[in-house]
Amino acid sequence: MKCYNCGTEIVMDRKVFRQDVCPNCDSYLRCCLNCRFYDPLAAHECKESAARWTRDKEAANFCDYFEPGEYVAKKTSSKQDDARKKLDDLFKKE
Repeated sequence: MKCYNCGTEIVMDRKVFRQDVCPNCDSYLRCCLNCRFYDPLAAHECKESAARWTRDKEAANFCDYFEPGEYVAKKTSSKQDDARKKLDDLFKKE
């Protein structure tokens, strides 16, 4: 599997547990963004219709449907991050 945050290839010889983290960036491995069912365009951002909604897609969770994904989910910036960047750009000193 690959870490959603940094793209580090991680070889797991066992099940991914809730508290497992990436050895490179310390991001949780058992999270929505690392799951094969994660889809930002799907309802609740998950292709598995029986899965419970999770607010924080980067947080470790207990989802019974978690399966490591085959790709690196690109982190998308939130509206708040975009607004903060625009404000910083507007008021930055030259």
